[in-house]
Amino acid sequence: MENHCFVVGQEFPDVKAFRSAIKEAAIAQHFELRIVKSDLIRYIAKCAAEGCPWHIRAVKLPNAPTFTIRSLEGTHTCGKNAHNGHHQASVDWIVNFIEERLRDNINYKPKDILHDIYKQYGITIPYKQAWRAKERGLQAIYGSSEEGYCLLPAYCEQIKKTNPGSIAEVFTAAADNRFQRLFVSFYASIYGFLNGCLPIVSIGGIQLKSKYLGTLLSATSFDADGGLFPLAFGVVDVENDESWMWFLSELHKALEMNTEMIPRLTFLSNGQKCLMDAVKRKFPYSFHAVCMRHLSDCIGKEFKNPRLIQLLWKAAYATSTIKFKENIAEIEEVSSEAANWLRQYPSSHWALIYFEGTRYGHLCSNIDEFNQWILEAQELPIIQVIERIQIKLMTVFEERRAKCKSWFSMLAPSAENHITEAMNLASKYQVLRSDEVEFEVLSTERSDIINIGTHSCSCRDWQLYGIPCSHAVAALVSSKKDVYAFTERYFTQASYCETYAEEVRPIPGKIEWKKEGETTMDDEIRIVRPPKVRRLPGRPEKKRMCIEDLHREKHTVHCSRCNQTGHYKSTCKADALRE
Repeated sequence: MENHCFVVGQEFPDVKAFRSAIKEAAIAQHFELRIVKSDLIRYIAKCAAEGCPWHIRAVKLPNAPTFTIRSLEGTHTCGKNAHNGHHQASVDWIVNFIEERLRDNINYKPKDILHDIYKQYGITIPYKQAWRAKERGLQAIYGSSEEGYCLLPAYCEQIKKTNPGSIAEVFTAAADNRFQRLFVSFYASIYGFLNGCLPIVSIGGIQLKSKYLGTLLSATSFDADGGLFPLAFGVVDVENDESWMWFLSELHKALEMNTEMIPRLTFLSNGQKCLMDAVKRKFPYSFHAVCMRHLSDCIGKEFKNPRLIQLLWKAAYATSTIKFKENIAEIEEVSSEAANWLRQYPSSHWALIYFEGTRYGHLCSNIDEFNQWILEAQELPIIQVIERIQIKLMTVFEERRAKCKSWFSMLAPSAENHITEAMNLASKYQVLRSDEVEFEVLSTERSDIINIGTHSCSCRDWQLYGIPCSHAVAALVSSKKDVYAFTERYFTQASYCETYAEEVRPIPGKIEWKKEGETTMDDEIRIVRPPKVRRLPGRPEKKRMCIEDLHREKHTVHCSRCNQTGHYKSTCKADALRE
């Protein structure tokens, strides 16, 4: 830390620069200032400590904004011990201190601000002051939340203008024009999903943490190599049955506008009733599965037994009813309560053996992976959240479009590895041919029946994953068939390339489209007011429990009137029952 020494005759560009310098010196040297006079032409201050002789006087030079120190007297005798805080360490000063750091890292936490200020200046400031400074700093860099909602219509117009065919619509309450919902789906995403992705859609939401809260709803899919593919997303003021019904309705419209027939889809979600009902109503011919990661996390939190999680995954991956029932029976042995809990989720919604649709091996939703994209932007205004997604989409599409040009195999790498492993195993099998399409494949452990006409194997892997299993590969090779021709088209390099064929184009900066919006859009349409729901000021309260409380025996309440447990005298119903 520099000494922040002043000398008579020292000059500063203007009064603001001088005030900033003297404040910085007071904080760095640990003494408090008492300002005697401060205006646009002079500044007089002294040390606030009783008896300390230090004081300074600076004035503005004539015909110039420059400030110069005219007198500087005395040396500090106060001990400079303002370690536990400083009056000059205002919120504005903290904002100046953290601004560059905040630009580099949106997740710069208040506790880190406290640590950095103490490390550099040796003073402590209240947590609330650091929290307020971060809020004000984010607003200075990215604009206010209110401005974000106001400019949404203009921003949506820019999306549609720069990315023709995209959908970007903002919905408001008719009465007071307050924000309700926003739906965005880039044309590149719609085209890529319909022409290259697996017919699987993961849906879910994540809470935003900006001033007016809200929930980001999203729909994602998988590309030929198993990668995350964002299809559509939206922001709603409140997540409920109605908002999910609306989101899936908008998704259906977006797909319907770009294809003659929407493929029969498989949806993956956390199994909430509102999601199940919305999917059933808006995509009546689709299938719906519960995300296995969500299901295993739930059973783990509920019963805290790793063995249950292991058995649940075994049951989910079982390819025969016998194996499935054996795993369920083991769950029952470990915990009958867990088995009862699991029954609230029908096995047809999570177990491979009973699922009616095809998940191509994807038992888990990839919504959490998508949510990682906006984790650090959760506290930003709504437009910045969308911009983060748009920039990430643009980058990912460009990278993957370039990557697939270097592939020389017919399939995407993950599918190609699957076929290679299957071929290595197939070389050890014995193949018996029944007719043109049916075969029996013998291995040291088992015997499997393959029908290359129906793309099926008795091990069920071919049907479940869409890629020939080792038994199917053995049958295909023995009959001199092309193994790749019997792999679902979704896993081909051509499908991958088609997925990222369209570009996500950049959107002009705020200043450009803001000006354009002001000249082309009517004020009544352009202005969107923020929703009524807003985050409470200050740090969210958390209920804390010490370790001793976790093991302490719970107190049993006792009624002095009827001598029963479970209630107090004031809530006793004994008299009412007698009457």
